[in-house]
Amino acid sequence: MNRKTAMAAAVAAALTMGTVMVASSQSPALASGTTANGAGPQAMTTVGRLALLDQADKEAGAVAKALGLGPDERLLPKDVQVDNDGARHVRYDRTYRGLPVVGGDLVVHRAKNGRITSTSWAHEGAIKLNGVTPMLSDKDAASTATRSAKHVKEARTTNLDTSQLLVWAVGKVPVLAYRNTVTGAGEAGANSREAVLLDAGTGAVLDQYEVNPTVSGTGNGVNVGQVTIETSQGGSGYTLTDAAHGGTIVYDSYNSPQSNPAQNARTFSKSSNSWGNGSTSSRESAAVDASYGLAKTWDYYKSTFNRSGIRNDGRGAPAYVHVDNQLLNAFYDDSCFCMSFGDGSSQNGNTPLTALDVAGHEMSHGVTAATANLNYSGESGGLNEATSDIFGTMVEFYAGNTTDPGDYYIGEKLRMGNGYLRRMDNPAADGNSLSCYSSRAGSVDVHYSSGIANHFFYLTAEGTGAKTIGGLSHNGTPCNGDSFNGIGRDKAAQIWYRALSTYLTSTSNYSAARTATLQAAADLYGANSQERYIVSKAWAAVSLGTALPDPGNGNPSPSPTPTSSPTGNPNPGGNALTNGDFEQGTAGWTQSANDITNSTQQSAHGGSWYAWMMGYGSAATETLSQSNIAVPSTGSPKLTFWLKVTTAESGTTAYDTLKVNVNGQTLATYSNANASAGYVQKTVDLSAFRGQNVSISFAGQEDAYLATTFLLDDVSVG
Repeated sequence: MNRKTAMAAAVAAALTMGTVMVASSQSPALASGTTANGAGPQAMTTVGRLALLDQADKEAGAVAKALGLGPDERLLPKDVQVDNDGARHVRYDRTYRGLPVVGGDLVVHRAKNGRITSTSWAHEGAIKLNGVTPMLSDKDAASTATRSAKHVKEARTTNLDTSQLLVWAVGKVPVLAYRNTVTGAGEAGANSREAVLLDAGTGAVLDQYEVNPTVSGTGNGVNVGQVTIETSQGGSGYTLTDAAHGGTIVYDSYNSPQSNPAQNARTFSKSSNSWGNGSTSSRESAAVDASYGLAKTWDYYKSTFNRSGIRNDGRGAPAYVHVDNQLLNAFYDDSCFCMSFGDGSSQNGNTPLTALDVAGHEMSHGVTAATANLNYSGESGGLNEATSDIFGTMVEFYAGNTTDPGDYYIGEKLRMGNGYLRRMDNPAADGNSLSCYSSRAGSVDVHYSSGIANHFFYLTAEGTGAKTIGGLSHNGTPCNGDSFNGIGRDKAAQIWYRALSTYLTSTSNYSAARTATLQAAADLYGANSQERYIVSKAWAAVSLGTALPDPGNGNPSPSPTPTSSPTGNPNPGGNALTNGDFEQGTAGWTQSANDITNSTQQSAHGGSWYAWMMGYGSAATETLSQSNIAVPSTGSPKLTFWLKVTTAESGTTAYDTLKVNVNGQTLATYSNANASAGYVQKTVDLSAFRGQNVSISFAGQEDAYLATTFLLDDVSVG
């Protein structure tokens, strides 16, 4: 059953930025029907393909280990094919320290029983670079690219043409590189585009080619001003089809009803590539707003969370402007996978609901539907609405549009009577929204209960106190009179997105959201991080829970790199080991492989770093050790650590082992038979070594069949 929802009952049921969701039944992974025998591909439903991609993603860590990739590399499933005989072929893209690897793609071939039979590589083997800090600045790279372009004349860069850092693995030796897109006169016209690949160390041209998936046109929007938008050329004309963002098409709904915005819809098309005049006198102006806003939202999710479109499948959703009549409303509808924008009403001077943060808000409803799928009622509905406000706001900051600078006001461009639809810094200022949590949260309109999470996010990002942001006054007044600094909006957004995509479910309430964001902060920044502490203070500041004890870490700071050296006391809490929690990277440890990592393919017990040993699925050995450890001379000294064992083996036979050796003597052995769902604390008695300086090593050994992974964290001697 479809359900449209209101954005603000204060302007009747019309003022909305809601969402429509429908229930759907499960579909089988593979569609039924006649298929060819043997190696011919089976037909797959969309749901089945996504399920297989999800399976491939879960396997990615073990696959990377089995293929000998390093801890800085990550495999990202891109496509999958299943043969009639059950064989499976998974195509992966690769990243290195978060950077895309051009030429890093590969196909893993699996037999019906799941065993890897072979691999097709674009660049075989692990990627190894000295670092990912370029010698060439991005500005110098852009300048060099414009001078080096050969496919376009009078090359220039635009606000869309930025330098992208990546790993170029097309040649024999991978190098750090920049990819720039320059614009000039070429085969596709005055706005032809060319990609130029440069060595980020020397500035040498690695490759260059013309890019013509879309044509850049000029638009004048009602809300966003004059901007560059992506259009497509066909025959002698242009359409508002954005192939660079999943084929997103903006239609003129021609006042079709909200229930069916496509009823009278027509494509926007014309012979020239200039759109709108900045006012409502042109029907194209609202379409420019929508096209620009949806593209910026796509780019934000892609660049920030590596998410490709609403459903993360690279597919753009159609958008309809000029929906209905006098419609002070915009909404996302999951049943048609589309977004609709009204033209406003006399209540807001007939300003179209196509503002930048509104576009981000609506597209984010789709992201929520594709992840946590928060029910659109009660406290979960408030979380649903807040998620769209949060990411709509982040899109506004990301876009950097001088006509609509970033702020924490929602819909401030829509000419509402009080100047906005909602405020995240002070939700209650609209007279209806909740700034503080109470038992009423589940019974009020979701656009009002969203204020609690909006307020939490603002306080997490910006802290308390008065400030001016985007030219507007903000005042993050806490409900408990507290005072603290924020961690910055980018970190706050990372925490909220991880909570949304990893921990929240359809029925999550505010208490669950608090738990999820605390866990997300621990995942991203550490269990004892200042970031997690501020998250707890922000929830307490909106009257939900109490703040955690101050970890005493000072201001939040980025996670350390593997090459950083320990600072302060390397042995906190009396730990005789150096860097026992691995949060200082490799400091203090000797490893035979790149075991110490902060890879997100596995999880740490605490913080972000841990040791990932074994998991190859083939004969291998590894050691991780530390020397000159002063065992206490009194009491009952112990070696303690947290261990997580996952395995493809079965039964109680120890095929793959991890031994704990002290001065060459094996004191404990763990194996595939010790598999556990999570980390388990282990203790080894060191009484025989009181007062001695010892060497401790973890020695892993794996047989030729089936993988076992040993994860170590928070190792201590005391």
